[in-house]
Amino acid sequence: MSDCLFCKIIAGEIPSKLVYQDDVCVAFNDISPQAPTHVLIVPREHFDSLDKAEKHQKETLGHLLLTAADIARDKNFAADGYRVVINTNRDGGQTVYHLHVHLLAGRPFIFPPG
Repeated sequence: MSDCLFCKIIAGEIPSKLVYQDDVCVAFNDISPQAPTHVLIVPREHFDSLDKAEKHQKETLGHLLLTAADIARDKNFAADGYRVVINTNRDGGQTVYHLHVHLLAGRPFIFPPG
């Protein structure tokens, strides 16, 4: 989508600090971090939200979660713990309508959130 912020980052039109990339997704540091480590993991395929995901995208969704775990291990914070969040639609806190996973670490998190 030509007006999607994350599509522009994936295309290299907007610079970002890449953490990871492969043929399915791109991971980069959030520009407004909510924790010492705050990485966004974004599928290359555009779909607006988890609510809009379809059955044929289940491998992509699984890949995003496994990528989050791989990054946590690679960056050496998996043992201490981390949080993985997918905000969905307005009331769920989603502000960019290209599905993405937040990987947060480096501080304790409370439950329930927000």
